[in-house]
Amino acid sequence: MNSNRKQHIFTHFENIASNYLQYRKRFSYYGKDIENYFNFFISETDSILEIGCGCGETIHGLKGKQKTGIDFSSKMIEVAKTSYSNVEFLVMDAENITLDKKFDVIIFNNIIGYLDNIQDVLYAIKKNCHEHTRVIISYYNHWWEPILNFGETIGYKKKSPQQNWLDAKDISNLLYLSGFETYRSNKRLLLPINIPVLSWFINKYVAKLPIFKSLCLNQFLFARPFSNVHEQDVAEKYSVSICIPARNESGNIENAILRLPKFGKHQEIIFVEGNSSDDTWQKIQEIQEKYRDSHDIKIAQQPGKGKGDAVRKGYSIATQDILMILDADLTMPPEELPKFYNAIATGKGEFINGSRLVYPMDKDAMRFLNTLGNKFFSWVFSWLLEQPIKDSLCGTKVMFREDYLKLIENRKFFGDFDPFGDFDLLFGAYKLNLKIIDLPIRYRERTYGDTNISRFTNGFMLLRMCWFAAGKIKFW
Repeated sequence: MNSNRKQHIFTHFENIASNYLQYRKRFSYYGKDIENYFNFFISETDSILEIGCGCGETIHGLKGKQKTGIDFSSKMIEVAKTSYSNVEFLVMDAENITLDKKFDVIIFNNIIGYLDNIQDVLYAIKKNCHEHTRVIISYYNHWWEPILNFGETIGYKKKSPQQNWLDAKDISNLLYLSGFETYRSNKRLLLPINIPVLSWFINKYVAKLPIFKSLCLNQFLFARPFSNVHEQDVAEKYSVSICIPARNESGNIENAILRLPKFGKHQEIIFVEGNSSDDTWQKIQEIQEKYRDSHDIKIAQQPGKGKGDAVRKGYSIATQDILMILDADLTMPPEELPKFYNAIATGKGEFINGSRLVYPMDKDAMRFLNTLGNKFFSWVFSWLLEQPIKDSLCGTKVMFREDYLKLIENRKFFGDFDPFGDFDLLFGAYKLNLKIIDLPIRYRERTYGDTNISRFTNGFMLLRMCWFAAGKIKFW
């Protein structure tokens, strides 16, 4: 870092440390919003590193089992150690991190603009990342620069050294050049000072709406290390559990076995029958016996109703590395499942969501009103989850079993009332901060039986669940 600029920045932060109590009081409302947003995506078991922790107020308030904060200002670290005992604080330059351990979450909280060479710092943290590490960067929206400068002029905000005013694309590009990929971005806080009632209303509701969101002060980027794994390296690395919920699907049971390609280290096939009025259960038992020498088949009957209940039953007896759902109507061709395996095994994503709305469908594969409903819910989910979700209701969803076990622990956050299972998994994956990607599939016409979906009844139920989720994800 340029010596004059470094000294200027050093003096700035030393002055903040000297007047820490006044500084903390002034920015408590603003800082608390950042802290709450970080905590939404952090679990109690995470290990956390904050780069440029200052006096420790942010990392002190975060969840986490092990928390470490580093800063180049010895005076700030002295204040942090005096103020907070639940964090390990160290004096250290971000460009020359000497820590020899890896962290689950690495945070840059409004510090990136002060770094002389951001790319060097991002390179430096690579050795402190494992394959599932999350890097979360918060920084000012560059459109707020004149407003913040005015705040300094009138004395409300302490005058800062010259910063790198970066937009989200600039930061994403620097992450990419340093070996990280950005998989989500968001903006928050339209009114950064606490005016009773008004600030609550504007920041909780107005700031979350599409047009106003772009004007918010804080921008957040979520990134993870690039995966350089190739398909040939993981062809037999992971085993899979394929859950097949089946209600009145007697004519499709054997085809599900016959059409399923071999992929992965081992395949566990789990049929879950759900209150059928035909001979589906008898057919499942027959197929298990017929193919017992060539396939690892488990069977069960769901205790309740709905596909979500059937999937949870199947996943409760699954034992393999990767969990997959294959609808027994086979409108999502079983031949497509290897694509899902390759996508998750090579690290392209951590939650793979099938999308039926990219390729042209068979003529009678989806009714017109169903298509409109799916497109509507696609828009709603994209807004709720802050990334494009083309098809929220495709039956095929894939994730690692270890992540699903974490999802179960977080299920109380959203509630256990989703009869379809799609919301439970998608919202759960978002809360776990997983990278969600769409995988386009060819949606085929059903060859046996009739759909189990009631367009209007289920549609209203989906709307209710979206409204509930909006309160948990957006308006909190």
